[in-house]
Amino acid sequence: MINLMYLVLLALLAINVSAEIINAFFQIDKGIAKSNAIIDDTNDYVTEVMQKNAEQDPEKYQALVDAAQAIRTISRDFNAYFDERREELVAATQKGYYPADDPKHPNQPKAYKDKDVTTRVLVNGYEKDGQQIAARGPEMEAKIEATRSKILEIIRALKGSEGTNITEETIADLEKTITLEVSDDWKKSEKKSWAEFTFKKMPLASVFPILRKFQNDMKSTEAAVINFLSGQIGAKAIKVDNFVPIASPEKSYIIAGEPYKAQITIGASSKSVYDNMTIAVKGQNLNTQNGIATYVANTSTPGIHQYDVDIAITNPTTGERETYKKTFEYEVGRRSVTVAADQMNVFYIGVDNPISISATGVSSNALRITGSGAGIRLSGNGSKRVVRVSRPEKAKITVSGGGLSPTNFEFRVKRIPDPIPQLGNRRGGSIPSGEFRAQEGLLAVLKAFDFNARCKIQSFELVRAPKMQDAISSDNTGGRYNARSQRLVASARPGDTYYFDKIKARCPGDDAGRPLGQMIFNIR
Repeated sequence: MINLMYLVLLALLAINVSAEIINAFFQIDKGIAKSNAIIDDTNDYVTEVMQKNAEQDPEKYQALVDAAQAIRTISRDFNAYFDERREELVAATQKGYYPADDPKHPNQPKAYKDKDVTTRVLVNGYEKDGQQIAARGPEMEAKIEATRSKILEIIRALKGSEGTNITEETIADLEKTITLEVSDDWKKSEKKSWAEFTFKKMPLASVFPILRKFQNDMKSTEAAVINFLSGQIGAKAIKVDNFVPIASPEKSYIIAGEPYKAQITIGASSKSVYDNMTIAVKGQNLNTQNGIATYVANTSTPGIHQYDVDIAITNPTTGERETYKKTFEYEVGRRSVTVAADQMNVFYIGVDNPISISATGVSSNALRITGSGAGIRLSGNGSKRVVRVSRPEKAKITVSGGGLSPTNFEFRVKRIPDPIPQLGNRRGGSIPSGEFRAQEGLLAVLKAFDFNARCKIQSFELVRAPKMQDAISSDNTGGRYNARSQRLVASARPGDTYYFDKIKARCPGDDAGRPLGQMIFNIR
């Protein structure tokens, strides 16, 4: 991001920009300064952690901490040098800074548009107090190149240190992340030098973020190198001294005919463990890549099968050749399926009959379930379905799919059992006159039936036989008393007999009412 801002800055300076745009360069300068402060805080933290980790084995790792501290010192000196160059430029203008409370240019140099001062101080050189001062641009160029070289020298001095992984290859990788360098883009221009290309005729406002960008390159380089050194603490330490064979099968329960596949490895935390490792199953060596081998077995025979794993490795800690053995097992089964009615082994007409489907070795999503006979209809999905039937004949459920051959299951189909007629909770016999008169009609009650079903009284004949008088009757539709029946019930006196005759009820799935017999009550 900072390099991108730097390119934008140079592009803007290639045209005649307004004072407002030049003023914006100071905002870029402040943004880079804040970024530098954040990187500095991070470098402080990493160095502290690095010091604590190195205390575990200072003989091996203190040199890494010392190198990190040396690079931090170089970084502080580098940044102080460029702060001095900024102040030198402002002093050369002899105009100083705007005050902090200035509404337009707080703490900014008053000569922010001055292009002459940057050319004199940084490109050509200038006279101060009768003394000729050499151009600072070439000096900056040399400072950047020398600092980069010094950092790499410190790292190369650690090459081959015990307990680290600092080699010429890792140093080359680190060098690619170092942003502190002098660009050679100026060679493609008509300018005579890097300093002329970078600073000649540049407004003072534009040079401030350029100098800050060099400081950011230094901070970023410092961070990259410290992180590299921190990562070397324990880089060759082997923290695991116990190795356990591990088999990771794709599936532990296999259907006959499917291959059994398992990934086999050793429980270890270092790639050096795998350098001279061999993995064998049943005495046959397997091809091993990055410590992992794949074992494939045929599974034509159902049952539990075992296989022995032998792993031979060279222990990085002791240098000794060690062998580890373990036995693993898997089970092979055949595809099968069962269908069971959740309530009973029968389907009832007119109600929801839930069923459960259990298929071994087949995903429930792969099953195809169909029904036939008894006017059957299926609903639902997965292993839970609901069956509705409409005729008293055998019904058939067929299950297939997922490699399973079509399998049929037959169920009996019945009507809902006959309900029991009741007056309140009574079915006949002696009843107090008050209790009898309090009832509003008959109920059809299903006893010991586990389905959610309700039967209703369709019709009945009510007969009142008063003592020593002629009988009086009423034909009633529905379970609730009609007006005539209500008058007969309200007339009940001790000694009367009431007959509930020709009782019929209708249950779910019935085409017509079913007779339920007679009830007789004696009023007392």
